[in-house]
Amino acid sequence: MQISLISISSLLLIIFVLIVIAAIEMQIHLRSISRIPIRVHVNGTRGKSSVVRLIAAGLRSGGFKTLAKTTGTIPRIINKNGKDIELHRLRSASIGEQIKLMRYFSKQSPDVMVIECMAVNPQYQWISEHRIVRSNLSVITNVRKDHLDEMGNSNKEIAYSLSNTIPYKSKLITSENAYFNIFKKISNKRNTKIIQSEVGDIDSKYVNSFPYLEHPENISLALKVCQELGVNKDKALEGMLKTNPDPGALLIWNIKNKNYFVSAFAANDPDSTFKVWNLIKNKFNNKICFFLNTRDDRRYRTIQLIDLVFHRINPDLFIVRGNNIKNDIDKYDVSTKVKLFSMDSSCDEIINYIISLNNYTIIGIGNIVGWGDTFLEKLKNHKV
Repeated sequence: MQISLISISSLLLIIFVLIVIAAIEMQIHLRSISRIPIRVHVNGTRGKSSVVRLIAAGLRSGGFKTLAKTTGTIPRIINKNGKDIELHRLRSASIGEQIKLMRYFSKQSPDVMVIECMAVNPQYQWISEHRIVRSNLSVITNVRKDHLDEMGNSNKEIAYSLSNTIPYKSKLITSENAYFNIFKKISNKRNTKIIQSEVGDIDSKYVNSFPYLEHPENISLALKVCQELGVNKDKALEGMLKTNPDPGALLIWNIKNKNYFVSAFAANDPDSTFKVWNLIKNKFNNKICFFLNTRDDRRYRTIQLIDLVFHRINPDLFIVRGNNIKNDIDKYDVSTKVKLFSMDSSCDEIINYIISLNNYTIIGIGNIVGWGDTFLEKLKNHKV
């Protein structure tokens, strides 16, 4: 009995100490928040990293001392001068990273922090907004079918998941059209003003002046945020042209044998991939090839992208790196030529095949992390 009482007392003491530590940590975090006057939290299925960069660039141009952080292809801090600082993680990604980052940002006394939501799980998204960032202005880019295992089986369910980052008594800006009413309903319940950006606000000549391919929706969304924070339209647009593209940005390379390579790996869901296709399909007159780099743990996405390529695009050539997918491809009766590579295939092996083609535009889709990053680095050596 004495041992049990001692054990219970020790347990209660440990619990008390943990509660005290948590309370102290919360006070430190609230102090960090108070030192960052404007906090912009960017969520959505696609384009988060690009929108963070565009907003930060537009605000810097408008005279705001702005710090930003992206989580996309490679996590980066964008400093007050617009320079990238790569984040090196010692362990797997966690939303706790945002707390440490905000503490770091607060010590630099910024006017604005623009931060990408790094949570996928709906509960973690709620915590990210309402316990960690506590934004003055929330942003939701769009609703697309992705992370179906965590966010929902339909776009409607995904929209509700993303709405977890809608703040109370604040503002939400979104470029989403199809599920705008869901965001509006939840914003009204939270006494938050919702604003919708318009692609028509951006001139096509301006979009074409970017040094990389940027979606007009992303630009118009970032512009609306900058204007809402008081930056002149022309000043914001001028700053956005100086944006350093995210590592997953749409880049077009001229490679050997009159071929072009378009890196669209960041658009790794069907809707986003099709948007990319519509954005670039009229830029080229040569034959079209899609190169899909798959992930074994995202088979549902592989099947979705295969179906998209065959049913809605039907290119001249389809290259796929993946295992156990021949049966999924053989069920389609199409004229597209198919070239399969296993997951064990090296970057050099696939690159050698690509550069042996003649007069093709090859569009890379699917997964970029790991093998894909190495592939792009090696393919750079064949630019002309």
